[in-house]
Amino acid sequence: MLATILTAFKVAEIRKKLAFTMFVLALYRLGAHIPVPGVNVEALQSVQDSFTGSNILGFLNLFSGGSLSRFAIFALGIMPYITASIILQLLTVVVPSLEKLKKEGEVGQQRITQYTRYLTVGLAFGQSIGYVFLFRSQAAAAGQPLIDNFNAARVFMIVVSFTAGCILVMWMGELITQRGIGNGMSLMIFASIVSGLPGGVQAWATSSDPVFKVMMPFIALGVIAAICFVQEGQRRIPIQYAKRVIGRRMTGGGQTYLPLRVNMAGVIPVIFAASIMAFPPTVGQLLNNEFGREFAAFFSPNGWAYIVGESIFIILFTYFYTAVTFNPVDQADNLKKYGGFIPSVRPGRPTAEFLDRVLARLTFPGALYLATVAAMPTILINQTSANFFFGGTSILIVVGVALDTMKQLEAQLMMRNYEGFLK
Repeated sequence: MLATILTAFKVAEIRKKLAFTMFVLALYRLGAHIPVPGVNVEALQSVQDSFTGSNILGFLNLFSGGSLSRFAIFALGIMPYITASIILQLLTVVVPSLEKLKKEGEVGQQRITQYTRYLTVGLAFGQSIGYVFLFRSQAAAAGQPLIDNFNAARVFMIVVSFTAGCILVMWMGELITQRGIGNGMSLMIFASIVSGLPGGVQAWATSSDPVFKVMMPFIALGVIAAICFVQEGQRRIPIQYAKRVIGRRMTGGGQTYLPLRVNMAGVIPVIFAASIMAFPPTVGQLLNNEFGREFAAFFSPNGWAYIVGESIFIILFTYFYTAVTFNPVDQADNLKKYGGFIPSVRPGRPTAEFLDRVLARLTFPGALYLATVAAMPTILINQTSANFFFGGTSILIVVGVALDTMKQLEAQLMMRNYEGFLK
């Protein structure tokens, strides 16, 4: 990995892309320390403990890179955009007009992306209102109001600031995807989680629980090893191409393979499941009554209801996202169009059924792997006195995004270092 990074800096174009990616991520982290106007910064310091535990506030604060605890302009992070993407992808399956747009290629995808942006603005606006009243409910713990002169004008100003910050984060993520290295949205979440690692390491080093201090490094290394092992696992389907006569030349022929990864969905199902499971406890916090507090505690990230719900959503989204990204019918039609076939399998519909059967068998262990990696470390950590949320979900996202980014970097290097036959 280090050799690949050092080699990448020797190529001018890749070096510029890496510098641009780092610059945008640095701006993103800078915005996480700038509070919105009208907030009592001194009062925020007195409620910091509410955002560092294994409750929902600590979980949301983790994915925002500490922006939520500072009431910063980037407190919403990239989660509204991810939620909007989930909604649009679900609607694409059930709404014929959206399904038709998806099949129109790049033009249709641009329209869907535009709809996603509009929905992101609406979700960010509504979530901003919820955060304002959530922070207002923390005034009792702080002993003084967190928002000075709480009125309609002040609320509107804070909500607009939050919404504008979310739109800016969305724009920066798209810039990284277009002009940088890697997926911008995933790198935003990666940067948010990594920014909390120093605090997590400090909490581990100063922990008074000997079991936690001994087990935590082994749990982290075991999860990282499992992620790397399964992420690189694939089933290679042999493909044979028939020879064809074009003019006076014989072309085609040969044998290759179709790689089907065990985990074709990557870390997307984990991000989707985390964003959905964060919704019930947030609603409970907003209610600010006995029922709301019990409801939020029931769905807290260290509770069994959250772990079971997240595991179910991870499995469902793994199947859903795999079906969206890989269509066996289209793949079988493309093989038949270009003269390819799977040995001992007839072209056309039998090939599609064969690929669908193989993919279903691969997706099931891949989904179980994602759910286990996301839940098991959290279950083990809950048995100790750990005072910070650093479970399998965080490690899974960090390692998965790092692996995907390194693959894209290696692909860029291969394109530019390939020596053609004319040399």
